[in-house]
Amino acid sequence: MPTTVHSISALTAALPLGDIADLFDADARPHRPEQVIPEQPGGPRRRYRTVWISDVHLGTRGCNADMLIDFLDHVDSDTMYLVGDIIDGWQLKKRFYWPAAHNDVIGRLMKRARRGTRMIYIPGNHDEMFRQFAGLDFGGIQIRRKAIHETADGRRLLVLHGDEFDAITLSHRWLAHVGDAAYTMLMALNRWVSAVRRRWGMPYWSLSKHAKAKVKNAVAFISRFEEIVAEAAGSRGVQGVVCGHIHTAEMREIAGISYYNDGDWVEGCTALVEHGDGRMEILDWGEEMRRRSVAPAVALAAPAPARTALAA
Repeated sequence: MPTTVHSISALTAALPLGDIADLFDADARPHRPEQVIPEQPGGPRRRYRTVWISDVHLGTRGCNADMLIDFLDHVDSDTMYLVGDIIDGWQLKKRFYWPAAHNDVIGRLMKRARRGTRMIYIPGNHDEMFRQFAGLDFGGIQIRRKAIHETADGRRLLVLHGDEFDAITLSHRWLAHVGDAAYTMLMALNRWVSAVRRRWGMPYWSLSKHAKAKVKNAVAFISRFEEIVAEAAGSRGVQGVVCGHIHTAEMREIAGISYYNDGDWVEGCTALVEHGDGRMEILDWGEEMRRRSVAPAVALAAPAPARTALAA
């Protein structure tokens, strides 16, 4: 039986990140109050059976916390998986960065657990300091190294972060940190481009995501990673796998195994969701917000409906 830890401060006391326990003050007044959006058929607030998110990288300037807050205010689920790299311990140890919006994300996630959402947290390589607590439950959030999820249509899915299959991270840890530094520089450029686009009223677009899609070696690495993960899942007797780690959302069949990657909240801003019938879907939240912003303008531009004359 898993051990339950009621105090988050007690859980984080052993972590090598200074006063990290202060980051988890879920009872503090949020900087941005949660939007109260009623659920209704076809309305802006939706409910799914399951939601998977990963690679949020709280504690970095590249994290799109505002978009994630909007997502959390519009989407509910019975179960939610946090599939690793939610907090970026690598960057926090180098330079402390924690704006109010990042605390609002933590507060919303913990509030979901208190409201009855089943929350499973599977730490990744950037938040590996939490792996030592695998098997513990705290604040309604279960910490696990991996999990098996059964879909509504009876399929068993292995859920894990995915760095376990990254040969660079496993065999050459120093190279992984060098790559992380280069990636941080690219994300700084990405933020500058995003700021310019916002100033001109343009929708969100990720320079880093676009660059990665155009680089042949990156595409080959992603494809090979997906094949290795799917093969490992098949050897464990499951029908599919859900992971994160490579910041590339995807749904495809590989040798009879359903491969799902929920993407990230740094570049793509995506989530994986399961509908009530077991159907899986990737939500592109940048596109969701763009459609929502143009809908009122389209409604205003639409011609007024013609009046029907009453019969004399």
